[in-house]
Parts: sequence; structure tokens; C-alpha cells
Amino acid sequence: MAISVKLEVFEGPLDLLLHLIEKNKVDIYDIPIVTITEQYLEYIKMLETEDMNVMSEFLVMAATLLDIKCKMLLPKEVNEEGEEEDPRAELVAQLLEYKMCKYMAFELKDRQIDASHTYFKVRTLPKEIEDYKEPIDLEEILGDANLAKLQELFSMVMKRSEDKIDPVRSTFGNIKRDEIDMDAKAAYIIAYVASHLKFSFVELLEKQRSKVEKIVTFLVILEMMKIGQIRIAQEHTFGDIIITSVPNFKAPTEFVMSSF
Repeated sequence: MAISVKLEVFEGPLDLLLHLIEKNKVDIYDIPIVTITEQYLEYIKMLETEDMNVMSEFLVMAATLLDIKCKMLLPKEVNEEGEEEDPRAELVAQLLEYKMCKYMAFELKDRQIDASHTYFKVRTLPKEIEDYKEPIDLEEILGDANLAKLQELFSMVMKRSEDKIDPVRSTFGNIKRDEIDMDAKAAYIIAYVASHLKFSFVELLEKQRSKVEKIVTFLVILEMMKIGQIRIAQEHTFGDIIITSVPNFKAPTEFVMSSF
């Protein structure tokens, strides 16, 4: 009489390996590869399935275990850092990752079961109650407030705003930038010198429209005096300055402001 043997069903070869490790109560980081391989092959022999995809997964793992078993019998390999390599390291990493995923699946399943015991009730308030709005009592809100108190409150707020204004900085105007073309201004003054030969410096400055133009004109005159294109004379202290061009004065084709 044949004795029927009921085999436990495992989700895959890694699940079977974890079962064998827990059954033998061994350290997953130090797997007795010989013992585990023998038990794994015994299970494969008793496994009856017509699904070749499932069977091939178990056979691949069996081949992996036999390969690790052979490597354990050979001298251990040394890596580039001079440390001995464990043939079981890759298998241990796969088992740890599978174990973590398996426990996470158990945790999610427990949460799903707990969530199935939670019930809630949809709000079923009558429309009259949902549309109800509490009336506003203006007298209760205003209390003892009147127009005079509101005016006093407004004046106090405005005074606080005025106190925040800086009495000095608030009087500052906006600073505008004058756009002056240095090359054009230099060309204008050179042409002016060439056409007048002798002229008053004050008269030249009065022809300038802004303070920045006067400053640029002064700098151009200083540069022309520096390179010897004009001569400057002043008869009296604080008197007018007379500018005279040098003999055979020729306007330069290019003028560089070296004073900057």
C-alpha cells in the first residue's frame, strides 16, 4: 500500500530555501551549503508538477547550489583588495532581499485585513439643515461701537503709518541717470576747438545742458591739455580760463580718454 506524502507548496526556490534555513535554525549569513543542498534536492525529487516554467526555476536554483557546493570545496578566491570571496555571498543577498519583500507583503496583507474591519457612514443630513445659515446680529457684533469711535480708531491707524515714515529719506528724490555718449561729446569738443581756435572755458561750459555734460567736457579739456592739443591761460585768480588751440591743430581721428 502506497503512503501518500503531502508536500508543502512554496512560491519559488527562494521561498523553499528560506523554509529550509528556518527549519534547520541556521544563520542566513553562514549557510551550511551541503546540508541545505541535500534537503533541497530531496524536495525536487518529490516535486510533481506539469508546469515546466515552475520546475525550471527550481532546477536552476538546484544547479546554483551545486555550483556553490563545488566552489566551497576549492581554494577560496581572493578579490582585488586581498579579501577572500565567499561563494555564498550572492545567494545570501538574494535571500535577504526576498525575505524583506515577503515580510512587507505580510504587513500589507495585515493592514488590508484591518482596513476591512473599518466602517464609515455617509453624511445624510437633511437639505434644510445643510442650507441653514445662522442669522447675523449687527447690534451684537458692533456692540458699543459708533461713528466717533471708528473715526478715532482710523486716526490712530493713520498716525502709526505716519510714524513709520523716515522724515529724512522720505524727502529724497529719484536719482536719474544721464546717458552721455563719451565719444560723441569728445568729437563735439574737438570740433569746437578746431572751429574757434581761442575761446572762453566758461562759455563752453554754459553750452552744456546738464551737470554730467559739464563734467565730461571738463575731462575732455584736461585730456586735450595733457596731450598738448590746447593751451590754457588765466590772467586773474578765479577769473575766466582762456583756451587756445596749438598752431597747426588737427583733429585726431581717434580720441582716447586716458584720464579715466
